[in-house]
Amino acid sequence: MPKTIRRALAVAVLAVLTTFPVPAQASEQTAPPEFVALSDVAPTILHEIRYRGRHNFVGRKIDGYVQPLCLLTRQAAEGLRVAQRRLLRQGYTLKVYDCYRPQRAVDHFVRWAKDLSDEKMKAEFYPNVAKDRLFADGYIAEKSGHSRGSTVDLTIVKLPPRPQRPYRPGEALVPCFAPDRFPDNMVDMGTGYDCFDTLSHTDDPRITGEARANRQLLKGTLAAAGFRNLAEEWWHYTLNAEPFPDTYFDFPVARHSLTCAPSPTDRD
Repeated sequence: MPKTIRRALAVAVLAVLTTFPVPAQASEQTAPPEFVALSDVAPTILHEIRYRGRHNFVGRKIDGYVQPLCLLTRQAAEGLRVAQRRLLRQGYTLKVYDCYRPQRAVDHFVRWAKDLSDEKMKAEFYPNVAKDRLFADGYIAEKSGHSRGSTVDLTIVKLPPRPQRPYRPGEALVPCFAPDRFPDNMVDMGTGYDCFDTLSHTDDPRITGEARANRQLLKGTLAAAGFRNLAEEWWHYTLNAEPFPDTYFDFPVARHSLTCAPSPTDRD
């Protein structure tokens, strides 16, 4: 092909790309206007976003968690605000571990689960479960309700919150159901967060006494605010009337993903 023709084609292609830009990459996606930061709606709720750090079952920061934020649909955030007000009157506060979860984070979990050689966090998070059983037993799935924006993982903390030491990567791991498990400042729930064990089932009969009462306090408070519990995970709740029941989003967990500024009335 003559140089003059090649040059003309190159100019034409450049003109097309300038006129019709290449679609934005996933990292540049933004949330629909129904999404908010929980801290803008219910600022007294504590945050410990586990997947932004390394203290989780993978052992590293998870794809898509750009900032340690809790993003949710406004309806879910307002429901948590209702629950928080009720708990504050009783001397407690909510603490969230995970909220909206982008699909790229779920994909990260799936890749990790298929790598059977990576078990560095097994001793804490799934000591009694073979890693090749994580899919079959329902601990890992290719889709998550978190990606729809109205599901949250959370717990209860007694006021005033006790200091909680940071996790030190490489420290000796203790099973998530052991009495001397990692010292989370939440009330006793019988297991730690993200404990892949049947003891995490909300109504497991082996969980008794104070831990059982605390689980029921969380369950009753969230139910009154319009959320339903996942029976296999005491920490997992979904808004009953979620606005996006069939949509799985993939925008990153970051303030810049939000398209709307907070309302000045969004306060506890």
